[in-house]
Amino acid sequence: MTRDGKCRGVAVAATAIVLMASALQPAAAEEVAPGDGWRFNAATYAWFTSVSGSTTTRGQIIDVNAGFFDILNNSSSIAAFNAYFEANKGPVGFYADLVWSNLGFSKSAARYRNPLPGLNVNGVVNAQLNYTMTIVEMGGIYEVSRWSHSPGSFTAADALLGFRYWNNSVSANLDAMITANLYNLGFEQSQGIAVAKTGNLQWVDPVVGFRVRHQFTPSQTAFVRGDIGGFGLGSQFSWQAVAAYSYAWQFDGYQLAATLGYRALAANYTTGSGLDTRGIDLLLHGPLIGFSIRF
Repeated sequence: MTRDGKCRGVAVAATAIVLMASALQPAAAEEVAPGDGWRFNAATYAWFTSVSGSTTTRGQIIDVNAGFFDILNNSSSIAAFNAYFEANKGPVGFYADLVWSNLGFSKSAARYRNPLPGLNVNGVVNAQLNYTMTIVEMGGIYEVSRWSHSPGSFTAADALLGFRYWNNSVSANLDAMITANLYNLGFEQSQGIAVAKTGNLQWVDPVVGFRVRHQFTPSQTAFVRGDIGGFGLGSQFSWQAVAAYSYAWQFDGYQLAATLGYRALAANYTTGSGLDTRGIDLLLHGPLIGFSIRF
């Protein structure tokens, strides 16, 4: 055999040995780098909301304090739809969140605070309340830092900037002995019931926030998020805090995930003066459970 033939034989044998050794090595878990194309997360979730605070209708303040099961057991109506979507490419992304609820509160959950002269309320617990809210939030995300721990595990910190649109309406039925001229005061009257309505309360809050995500394994993640908004440009002030854990089942090209967490969202908004004062000062909070697809 010629020298060139021997060299080619040695090279082929060496290459074969390297390929066999590579094949015998255990496959390492690989962390997906932030720059590897678009990543999407679409979710729907249930938010078991409790409500506390106050609403103002026609200048009249009604205190509200109701847990989720109080609302469920005593309400004449409870309906909700919630959805979340997020898209990321590299360190940049955007998100959208929708909350729609129609909540009814029995007389045991709402207390009328300041009756008008001539409007004699029967008892202390006296207001039946219906509250409809639509909240739409949209914004941008930027990953400011990422720390890798072990293969498949990392922690990341995100900055968020966006806006939150609120559309609320409140209707309060007051069980009252009516001696005042409610029509001139802007109330509706029907068989001893004074009805005060806010109409649609709409505003847009600028929102700035921060989020920390931790991936334990490719199937297990958790995050905490906080934001503040309003600053007198929409509401007087608003804030939100969320913490959640999710477990994902891996499939070819996508994941199905279940999420369990807790969310608190508060806003203080008032408009008008005197009998035209309308607004809310409410804290919405409770556990949430959701299902999502990631691809």
